[in-house]
Amino acid sequence: MPSPFPGMNPYLEHPTFWSSFHTRLMVAIADVVAPQLNSQYYVEVESRTYQSDESDAELLIGIPDAVVFAQQADEPFIGSSSLETAPTATELRPQKVIVPMPTEVRERYLEVREMKTDAVITVVELLSPTNKRSGEGRAAYEKKRRLVLGSDTHLVEIDLLRGGKPMSLRGIQPVSTYRILVSRSQQRPTADLYEITLQQPLPNFPIPLKPEDPEPIVPLQEVFQQLFERARYGSRIDYRRPLPPPNLSQADQLWIDALLAPLRGE
Repeated sequence: MPSPFPGMNPYLEHPTFWSSFHTRLMVAIADVVAPQLNSQYYVEVESRTYQSDESDAELLIGIPDAVVFAQQADEPFIGSSSLETAPTATELRPQKVIVPMPTEVRERYLEVREMKTDAVITVVELLSPTNKRSGEGRAAYEKKRRLVLGSDTHLVEIDLLRGGKPMSLRGIQPVSTYRILVSRSQQRPTADLYEITLQQPLPNFPIPLKPEDPEPIVPLQEVFQQLFERARYGSRIDYRRPLPPPNLSQADQLWIDALLAPLRGE
């Protein structure tokens, strides 16, 4: 079953799907880019790993209960109304809680490299929830982003998450639902920003290489739709459930309700 949305399917932003979708999309983009590269280049799927703290409430989405309380005792409090009777000791019972545990986060990204030297020509990133929240994940990514932007390496940054804080851009605060940034090293600080609404198809975008070489084009909507069907997300997503946070604008909510009404049996 194909995705009912014209572009990104926001249900894939739920933690149940996001991790596998992130990996699948990175590999799918690599498979589209590789045949378009001449013999001077190759594309590699890389990964980074770090510890993330689950104390962020949004990371608890999908966990049945963040706090579980112990069942209260059936017996009433035992005491005495007589002033002459000494108070009776009672046992203080603990409640069951869940403490934040560090979890291993693995994120995939792409590098287009020069065949002869292994030099990294272009980095392609797909932002994850941890990149867009304050914490170790964002700090690690921002450090890498600064290093890439200060080098001769091109950067392609894909943001298909509605939640969290967008990556900084000088002189502009992005307001679109999704974004793709293409930063060519020879044109910095100027870069190309593709702003995408929830109601638009995902755009085609280029992968920069050396100035004298043709740039591969990623037909992102086509890649997304093929991935969606291969992973059988259409059979796994329950469209009767609400979207993962954040909340939509009133206009987008009305549009989604009309779009999904047939799938919800309305």
